[in-house]
Amino acid sequence: MQQLWMYSILKPAKDRLLIGKLTRGLAIVGFSFGCFTGNAQAEQIQVAVASNFMAPMKVIVANFEQRTGHHVQLSFGASGKFYAQIKNGAPFHLFLSADQEKPMALERDGLVVPDSRFTYALGSLVLWSSKPGFIDTEASVLRRGQFNKLALANPKLAPYGVAAVQVLEKLNLRQTTESKWVQGENIAQTFQFVSTGNAELGFIALSQVIDNGKIKTGSAWLIPEELYQPIRQDAVWLRQGENSEAAKALWQFLQTESTRQLIKRYGYQVDNEQN
Repeated sequence: MQQLWMYSILKPAKDRLLIGKLTRGLAIVGFSFGCFTGNAQAEQIQVAVASNFMAPMKVIVANFEQRTGHHVQLSFGASGKFYAQIKNGAPFHLFLSADQEKPMALERDGLVVPDSRFTYALGSLVLWSSKPGFIDTEASVLRRGQFNKLALANPKLAPYGVAAVQVLEKLNLRQTTESKWVQGENIAQTFQFVSTGNAELGFIALSQVIDNGKIKTGSAWLIPEELYQPIRQDAVWLRQGENSEAAKALWQFLQTESTRQLIKRYGYQVDNEQN
């Protein structure tokens, strides 16, 4: 261990990053072969999760609890709020953000287990209405302003809100639509505005309306990726959970191939490049 430590100090950052990836890879392999047999000392852990990832995370955790015996208490909300809470000592063991910036900031603050940050999903943005046929493939209703309200997540708190504003600016529609904006505290509340009809359309996460590769209800326009910056969603294992076997096991479980395939079924992309 001492030799490895010396190597990490002397070698360039690129090499240290490689060591981090190898460490994560070995940990995942170890979990795959050694930790699915139940746990005589089951723990309860707390995990903060960005609202857009609610549906897949519930399934992931159900699978994890069944295989390990650990119990996971999930909290869903805006990544910006979770970041502030973690900075102020909230007792979360893991944090799944809707962006990279907040996990990186926690890393810089020393609140993260070293080399634990990884991208668990790349999110997609859609313009959605609960009305069938209301939105076409050209998003004509948005361009013509033929709607009562346009819902989007608060860009100060939610990365999907940032992406929505980027889309409107790329389309030169920010000024003409801003008077009709209604902002949700997070992407879950934004979805609620649209699903209840309080807003006729809104920018939400694809994962909120997809089922078996198809839009479940209403109508939608899948936003072309060139209209907004990639929504890379990072997870970190927090210092608060550094000594928790359950937290370590869930961090590993999130990176297994079976979990990655499950995440893809909810409309996310996954990749092999970490960080």
